[in-house]
Amino acid sequence: MAEKNGKVGLVERIKASEIWQSIFRYDHQDSPRGRAISGFHNFFLHIYPVRVPREVLRFRYSFRLGFIATVLFAILTATGILLMFYYSPSVPGAYFSIHEIQTRVAFGQFVRNLHRWSAHLMVVVAGLHMLRVFYRAAYKAPRQFNWVIGVFLLLITLALGYTGYLLPWDQLAYWAVQVGTNMASYTPFIGEPLRRFLLAGPEIGASTLLRFYTLHVVVLPAALTLLLAVHIWRVRKDGFAVGEAEAPEAGRAEMRVGG
Repeated sequence: MAEKNGKVGLVERIKASEIWQSIFRYDHQDSPRGRAISGFHNFFLHIYPVRVPREVLRFRYSFRLGFIATVLFAILTATGILLMFYYSPSVPGAYFSIHEIQTRVAFGQFVRNLHRWSAHLMVVVAGLHMLRVFYRAAYKAPRQFNWVIGVFLLLITLALGYTGYLLPWDQLAYWAVQVGTNMASYTPFIGEPLRRFLLAGPEIGASTLLRFYTLHVVVLPAALTLLLAVHIWRVRKDGFAVGEAEAPEAGRAEMRVGG
């Protein structure tokens, strides 16, 4: 009993400390106002709405496609970091480092396959998510801006798949670079500068691989992370696409709780 009281006292002292209170500024209260305050002062809770319509909780409403795409991106990030420890972004070393990952690194083949199949699934799931939003007309006012963000997220997802496909730097990668950059050169007004930017020079070389590697592991993931955070936050601000009978009440609840 004394040991239990000692543990309770330790917990209370921790919660009363300045460090704890600087992180958790409000005690959790099981009430609408307490839950709202907890959400407003927590980033991970604040990007989600305090209340959602009942229809949104049904699996058939969205099939959780957005959530699945986010989980796949998290898997890609984790497995990609593991692969970066062994991958060499150089012309003589890229192919052999991939071969070493698959043959000599413990669970290397598994991690690479997990990374590759997650990338394929993310493209499919993101496309299905866009189709679901279009089918339910969830792109209409006031969600037009979030639809545009979703389009950019899909384009970045495709770009991530393309740049990752080139990193083994084999014959397939070489000709994929050739075809992709030639297609980019036909972009109106900026075609040739865009092609030279992607190639990091007038023709394919060692700088080309480094350019695509930088895009794949830094630029595109950072852009996707930023837009994904804004995308989820806009869902909270714009509300959900529900039936006409539920929409006004959902909007009033959001205005009342979220301000």
